[in-house]
Amino acid sequence: MSVKAKKHLGQHFLTDENIARKIVEGLSFDGYQKVLEVGPGMGVLTKYLLEKDAEVFVAEIDVESVEYLKNHYPKLQEQHFTGDFLKINIDEVFDGQVAVIGNFPYNISSQILFKIIDHYEQIPEMVGMFQKEVAERTAAVPRTKDYGILSVLVQALYDVKYFFTVHENVFNPPPKVKSGVIKLTRNPKEGLEGNEVLFKQIVKAGFNQRRKKLSNALKVLNIPENLKSHPFLNKRAEELSVEDFIKFTGEWKKG
Repeated sequence: MSVKAKKHLGQHFLTDENIARKIVEGLSFDGYQKVLEVGPGMGVLTKYLLEKDAEVFVAEIDVESVEYLKNHYPKLQEQHFTGDFLKINIDEVFDGQVAVIGNFPYNISSQILFKIIDHYEQIPEMVGMFQKEVAERTAAVPRTKDYGILSVLVQALYDVKYFFTVHENVFNPPPKVKSGVIKLTRNPKEGLEGNEVLFKQIVKAGFNQRRKKLSNALKVLNIPENLKSHPFLNKRAEELSVEDFIKFTGEWKKG
């Protein structure tokens, strides 16, 4: 028995066991006892996760895949199946810390990352495979074309490491693009606490008009009087580091 990949679910099953092992080895398994795998499919990562000293949970919406996993991995009990990752309430499903791992469906890549940062207090680590473009954007540094909203919002809470690129020929069916594996390690930057909503607003407004100086891009937010001569306003969003955005948000809040 095998599972047929479903296009509407963005399924591309990884067939390279060595790559699967390397993805699992990317997790430290340090400081947490639970791991949630998103989109396990036929369990190419699951089998290696179950060898670790951790309780493994899976978030899978494909009924055929769930049936396959239950038949092939008896260690996964009914309570280890959580349903749709984007819809579950992580606070209710998990008591304490839980790492996230997966060969993520490309069509919900950004949504997965945003869900992780929304629950960063519970998610100390993430190792995952994304469309290469998304992986590169997440790990991007200032003054590059890939640096944007996703880069800043993720890096405000996590250190990001780009592990390696994965080519199309190790999937069934092969995707039309290359993939990239990244790791997030929680490291909340100093000064963001309590300012998260304003921080997101400033970052999004700045990058929504990334070719304009921040003095123009941030007009929609009504720049406080005490900041109207701030040197950052003469720069574009892509020129500011994550730390710059955090510092600027703190000064804005005081104004």
